[in-house]
Amino acid sequence: CLDFTNTLVWRLRPHPSEFLTDYPALIAWSRHAGSLDDALAAHLLREADHRSHASEENVERAIALREAIYRIFVATIEGTSPDDADLAVLNGVLDTGMARARLAPAPGGFAWGWAAETDLDRPLWAVARSAAELLISDELARVHRCPGDGCGWLFLDTTRNGSRRWCETAGCGNRARVRAHYQRKTAQR
Repeated sequence: CLDFTNTLVWRLRPHPSEFLTDYPALIAWSRHAGSLDDALAAHLLREADHRSHASEENVERAIALREAIYRIFVATIEGTSPDDADLAVLNGVLDTGMARARLAPAPGGFAWGWAAETDLDRPLWAVARSAAELLISDELARVHRCPGDGCGWLFLDTTRNGSRRWCETAGCGNRARVRAHYQRKTAQR
């Protein structure tokens, strides 16, 4: 779910970059995240071709879900209560998806799966379940927002001492170090 919130790149800049531009982009993200296999992704894309208006509406729902999840986690990070409307968006998708959730045998036990239904909003079910599970978990306190200039990405700090500061050390962390070094050198001159 946190990776899903990060499909809006440079969120805090005047002109962020949107990854979820259309239904194929949503399917591509879902395949990359591992929530859809190739066969189901191909089937959903064929279905979306026949129902273009519904697939466009689904992208709008995906963006609304992403933004609601983002605001819920930011409110939690800031120690405030999330907006009821945001919780309603998350719960709406969660209701739909969990009604179709199934237990399936897996190596060493069982795993969550989904009914064989191929609704166009299927990619959103795993995202909503992931958000709900993280929100009720002990790991919630380890969710942080990157302070990088214009970034705002959410990430789960899995370091032992909880000291991770940046979404990516090689990205925002490196830019911050370079900027600080430049400012120190400029001040010395």
